[in-house]
Amino acid sequence: MAEYETIRRTGAGATAARIDEGLRAHMNKVYGLMAVAMIITGLVAYIVGSDFARVVDQQPTAIIPEGLIVAMFNSPLKWVIMFAPLIVVFAFGAGLNRMSEATAQGVFWLFSALMGLSISWIFAVFTGMSIAQVFFITAIAFAGLSLWGYTTKKDISGWGSFLIMGLIGLIIASIVNIFVASSAMQFAISVIGVLIFAGLTAYDTQNIKNTYLQMRAAEGEAYLGKAAIMGALSLYLNFINMFMMLLQLFGQRE
Repeated sequence: MAEYETIRRTGAGATAARIDEGLRAHMNKVYGLMAVAMIITGLVAYIVGSDFARVVDQQPTAIIPEGLIVAMFNSPLKWVIMFAPLIVVFAFGAGLNRMSEATAQGVFWLFSALMGLSISWIFAVFTGMSIAQVFFITAIAFAGLSLWGYTTKKDISGWGSFLIMGLIGLIIASIVNIFVASSAMQFAISVIGVLIFAGLTAYDTQNIKNTYLQMRAAEGEAYLGKAAIMGALSLYLNFINMFMMLLQLFGQRE
């Protein structure tokens, strides 16, 4: 970031323009990858969730056999569905450097589909209107936070350690509450979670920008391509989790 500002101050307009163009292309790729992942997640969640809602209402399913729906949500398979995205995302982060860009992108799409499967239950618990409303609110909040993280001159890299510690605590509390099922604890998790993922949205956006500015010359296109996928994954997770936390707080239940 400091290098970028130095170039601007020294009047190297052509170089700065090339950096601006490359940065815009990189950010557009990040948001594009994230948008595709959101579409995959939404489609999987809607298809599976709608049939789950039909089973709950004792109606015939439209696409997925009733027996499979029952097994997915009322057998040990539900734990596999619940924790599969978490396992995949950790494995993805650990193995990214050994993957090609195409493989990394494929794993990202697989992860987004698994995430859609794991949150599909919301269509049987919350009204469609409240899901749409909370999604719209999340989209506006996310866009504002990400824009601020991208444009602010303030260095917010110091937020990282605090936010990561908060995220680890949030994950542990969420796992504990699966077995405790405390409504008060769920409310606290949702409120704190919204704040953490709001902060992570701004932090990750600035980090994606700074990573590109620092690595554009030192690393090749393959690295920047995988960096865009990791950036898209970070922002995708922030959006999905902020949406789920807001839905727990404001969603209208069936």
